[in-house]
Amino acid sequence: MEKIVLLYWPKGGSVDKSAHLIYESLKDYKIDIFDLASFNLENIQNYDLIILGNSTVGAENWEDADNNNLWFSFFRELKKYNISNQIVALFGLGNQVLYPAHYVDGLGFLYEELKPSNVNVIGKWPTKGYSFTDSEGVEDDHFYGLALDEDFEPELTQDRINKWIEQLKKES
Repeated sequence: MEKIVLLYWPKGGSVDKSAHLIYESLKDYKIDIFDLASFNLENIQNYDLIILGNSTVGAENWEDADNNNLWFSFFRELKKYNISNQIVALFGLGNQVLYPAHYVDGLGFLYEELKPSNVNVIGKWPTKGYSFTDSEGVEDDHFYGLALDEDFEPELTQDRINKWIEQLKKES
């Protein structure tokens, strides 16, 4: 983990807060943090580890991306760059109580968009300890990345981040 970039969207709210908690927890490393609107994608290949974070969005919002969701345009532009074999970690926010059938679906969207790029996704996180009924962000009892619920489990966020970072250190 020599040089890290942490990219997140949307700006403001729980994703922004969580991104900055992760950033602070990695302050001993060379890490840059940007919301998607502020990042120059031409620099993506300058990083050893790319961390991407989002919130759960409905498929209709993902595909019809508007000013509230820059991920669609990010991935469309990303196709211009060769990031194959780069290391990527994901984190996502969701609400287990109000949306148990779509908990951290956004992780699944990020993962699916990255698959054609042939990146090495690290930091898959166990589903044990979470209460949800379904998620596009899960495969084989693991989320595609760190799952956070700032609405109903904010007291667990920092501990989960700390454990996830230790996992990233071992996997990168």
